[in-house]
Amino acid sequence: MTSKQTPKKRAAKKTSKSRRKASPGWGAKVWSLSWKLGLVLIAGLTIYCIYLDQVIARKFEGQKWHLPAQVFSRSMALYPGAAVSHEQLIAELKLLGYRKVANPRQVGEFSASRTKVDLWRRPFLHPQGSQVEQRVMISFDSQGVSSVARQSDQRQLAVFHLEPVLLDRMIAGDGEDRLFVATDKMPPAIVQALLLVEDRTFYDHYGVNPFAIIRAALVNLSAGRTVQGGSTLTQQLAKNFFLSSERSLSRKLREALMAIIIDFRYDKDEILEAYLNEVYMGQDKSRAVHGMGLASQFYFGRPIAELTLDQQAFLVAAIKGPSYYNPWRYPERAQERRDLVLRLLMESEKISVAQYKAAASSPLGLRKFEKSVHQKLPAFFAVVKNELNRRFGDALLQQSGIKVYTTLDPMAQEAAEKAVESTMKRLDERNKDLQVGMVVTDKYSAGIAAMVGDKVPSYQGFNRAVEIRRPIGSLIKPFVYVSALEQPKRFNLATPLQDQPITLKNEQGKTWSPQNFDKQFSGEVSLLTAMKNSMNVPTVNLGMAIGTDTVATTLDKAGWHDRIPEYPSMLLGAINGSPLMVAQVYQTLADNGRYRQLSAVTHVLDVNNQPLSGSGIASAQAIPAGSDFLVQHAMTEVVRSGTAKRLGQAFPEVTLAGKTGTSNDSRDSWFAGFDERNVAAIWVGLDDNGKTSLYGSSGAMAVYQSFLKNRSPISLRRTPVNGVVQGYFDNKGVAKERGCDNVTALPTLVDSYHPAKNCGQPLSWWQKLTGG
Repeated sequence: MTSKQTPKKRAAKKTSKSRRKASPGWGAKVWSLSWKLGLVLIAGLTIYCIYLDQVIARKFEGQKWHLPAQVFSRSMALYPGAAVSHEQLIAELKLLGYRKVANPRQVGEFSASRTKVDLWRRPFLHPQGSQVEQRVMISFDSQGVSSVARQSDQRQLAVFHLEPVLLDRMIAGDGEDRLFVATDKMPPAIVQALLLVEDRTFYDHYGVNPFAIIRAALVNLSAGRTVQGGSTLTQQLAKNFFLSSERSLSRKLREALMAIIIDFRYDKDEILEAYLNEVYMGQDKSRAVHGMGLASQFYFGRPIAELTLDQQAFLVAAIKGPSYYNPWRYPERAQERRDLVLRLLMESEKISVAQYKAAASSPLGLRKFEKSVHQKLPAFFAVVKNELNRRFGDALLQQSGIKVYTTLDPMAQEAAEKAVESTMKRLDERNKDLQVGMVVTDKYSAGIAAMVGDKVPSYQGFNRAVEIRRPIGSLIKPFVYVSALEQPKRFNLATPLQDQPITLKNEQGKTWSPQNFDKQFSGEVSLLTAMKNSMNVPTVNLGMAIGTDTVATTLDKAGWHDRIPEYPSMLLGAINGSPLMVAQVYQTLADNGRYRQLSAVTHVLDVNNQPLSGSGIASAQAIPAGSDFLVQHAMTEVVRSGTAKRLGQAFPEVTLAGKTGTSNDSRDSWFAGFDERNVAAIWVGLDDNGKTSLYGSSGAMAVYQSFLKNRSPISLRRTPVNGVVQGYFDNKGVAKERGCDNVTALPTLVDSYHPAKNCGQPLSWWQKLTGG
């Protein structure tokens, strides 16, 4: 019996069939899921690319690098009358990397005869404006520079500057060192070689070169190891700027994406410039060397613009592996790689066959490895940083690309370091714990020209040039005498001083009887004799006559800003100071009584080479020029025939001024002195304040004498100042006329020089009659 379906069942069956018919297959489901996931991935990739674009834009359009602060030496100024010798100029040029040739034909070369230097100076940025390249003839006489003439038109120049020495860069926390060089300042051969070796299709691809990647993969598979890379310069830049050195597919994909974005957003030349200044070029101890500009200094010790073709080729060669091609450790390997780069340049007709042969036959031409490209100046740099903080604010060194111009004289610094090392080695035979602090200033600029804070000059630690406080001994005496000479109606260089036993009360209220060094008394000596022989008793008598407060005031005006105890013992140097403090007051004496606060920084420029303003430097006339001239004369007598006569004997043709100093029990050995160019203050002693058995003349003065042997002194010119005349005095200090018997010629102040007529004898009837 055939069952009949109800209308309701038939309708349900029909609906079921209809549903089965409408239900999609598995392929449709996969497709549906795929395009949805694709949209999500595209959206995610788009968002990720936008994020990467933001990261890249911040780096490229903001500050690509934190450029370390560059610290420069002083710029040597040459002008008629400049206290610079022929020998010193040549030493400076060699330090700057100039090449000595028979006839200068290009920038960076010089020639020299006995009295002239023909120089083709480099262009450079001077704090007061850019200096163009210039060829000049510099002539010398016995006093220093006699003329500076421009070669192009023989015009005499009023002043001519050499470029300063780049002393160092103050590295930020990332430890990267870099010297930015614009692409248009790069030698063309470097750019050409870079593109030939690293990325021949750089100007054609869009950040990634798929064909290069495939080719590198096939070569590497064939070799069984990685022998070739397929990354473009843009990919390498993306890795260096933004990524780690991790070897993974995700990192490579991210690198490729960033390279495409960089290439899309930025001009090829801008990308190339970024690469040339970012590429890793080696390791200078703890410093990573980045960029071609710094690599040129690191490997060859000269600006990139002056590199020879073979040196340029080496820089490109080293990119593949700075450690593997380290030219000091693996010179043959490095030279082979360099020659490969040169051959590629020749094969692409960028250089001729003759150029290739000449360059390939050249040695690597590296700087001496043991000679650091950085000046190790811990004592001086500490003073520079303190001054920058004080005058420009403590945030200055956080700025990128600033340029700090200092007062340091590299030749004076080298001479000071050699003097310290050689002298202390000899003195160590007596006591190995002896230490030293030394400051040298430029008399004309009142800048710190050199500083040594330890007998190992490169040691970074306690800076004895600045931080010690020790009794300065007889170094105070010139200030006692100049204070008296400011009273010309009472005192001149011939004034007799008492040299007899004296008893005074010291700062503790106890009696104090000063003694001369030899424990003898002369009864009476002239002011000049007391000064040049550093006699204690006449000095105390003189100081008490004018008042300890007067001496303290003179010292304060001269730049001694620590507390000065106004007790009688201070007249013999019972005040504590450092070599820097002594250098300050002796700089005032050397500068005709003019006080100028010693400084280590002259100018600071920002990243755009605009000058930054800071607090000023104090200056005032502290000591009348006339009385200062007289005490300078006394200090030259100290060197000629007084306590520093050993120094005078070492330099018999040179007029020098100086003063020895020794504290009680020979605990501290001091010397301060100057020639026409530099003032020096030196301390030798023990950190524990122990006895040294050294006097000022046997310890600190020995360092100064060695300094002058390393840096030939220039004789003091001693040009008389207004108000000073040549006077004549007998042995009692009475002013006489020229031609009288038994008189000594001494400079004196004109206002107080009233010589006795007729040599102090009664006038004859004829002289009375004629009014003579």
